[in-house]
Amino acid sequence: MGKISEFIHHHYRHFNAAALVDAADAYVRHLDQGGRMLVTLAGAMSTAELGLSLAGMIRRDKVHAICCTGANLEEDIFNLVAHEHYVRIPHYRQLSAEDEEALLARHLNRVTDTCIPEEEAIRRLEKAVLEEWVAADRAGEAYFPHEFFYRILRSGKLRQYYQIDPKDSWLLAACEKNLPIIVPGWEDSTLGNIFASHVIGGEIRRVHTVRTGIEYMVELARWYQATCRQHSIGFFQIGGGIAGDFPICVVPMLEQDLQIHDIPRWGYFCQISDSTTSYGSYSGAVPNEKITWGKLAAATPKFIIESDATIVAPLIFACVLDQ
Repeated sequence: MGKISEFIHHHYRHFNAAALVDAADAYVRHLDQGGRMLVTLAGAMSTAELGLSLAGMIRRDKVHAICCTGANLEEDIFNLVAHEHYVRIPHYRQLSAEDEEALLARHLNRVTDTCIPEEEAIRRLEKAVLEEWVAADRAGEAYFPHEFFYRILRSGKLRQYYQIDPKDSWLLAACEKNLPIIVPGWEDSTLGNIFASHVIGGEIRRVHTVRTGIEYMVELARWYQATCRQHSIGFFQIGGGIAGDFPICVVPMLEQDLQIHDIPRWGYFCQISDSTTSYGSYSGAVPNEKITWGKLAAATPKFIIESDATIVAPLIFACVLDQ
């Protein structure tokens, strides 16, 4: 084992720590047996710089598809092109409403302890993506949100602004691998709002120039059917919300709604969560509840780690990569 993996396996013996080790070891077994893994990203994992570990997982073929929020999709590029302009606020719990107004006046949008700079990050990316949106709109073409980002990254038009090592960008890694990405509810993101503003303003004439969530489900169904015939597919969920709830439903949709009765269920499941089950939370539901919805089978290896994903995910990835 690598030093990190050896440390974890020696010290993490009980409770959530043991669940972390069990989930990591089962992840490795799943891949060793020829399995594939879909990873979901909720919350602000890109702003938390999860790319530092996730990019390596992608490049070493430990991740085969991603489902993420629109925020995680765009925020990895924000960090790529504006990292030096980010402002960390370690005392964010002590901020007054007036302090928050002062950050707004500086065009700093706060995510917990980190402020995203509007001009250097958001507006810089808006300029590049608007060119792609308008060109596609005029040509009568339509692409998914992640496809527009792939086009921008491959064009090199943002390369002059890179402020981190490109190996630490998970979206760049995904672009290099042409990884399937699913982005449900993309319109609930900064660039989704910006796209709507350009539709309202008339610069973009067709709202469906950017393809929608239903089309993403159709693509996910195609990918799952093509992949599951050759490989068991695992589900590694970071956080909750739509990033996890949307893709896990593809299996019961294929089986129950399309009446395809030989569709295998997810072959591995792990969720890192701090959601509380007793409040009726879908995000905090224990894995066995998913059996009743036709998402998991009784024999599916299932793990839930009730902890902070910014701590847990890099440690699991280190174990999978044998670091």
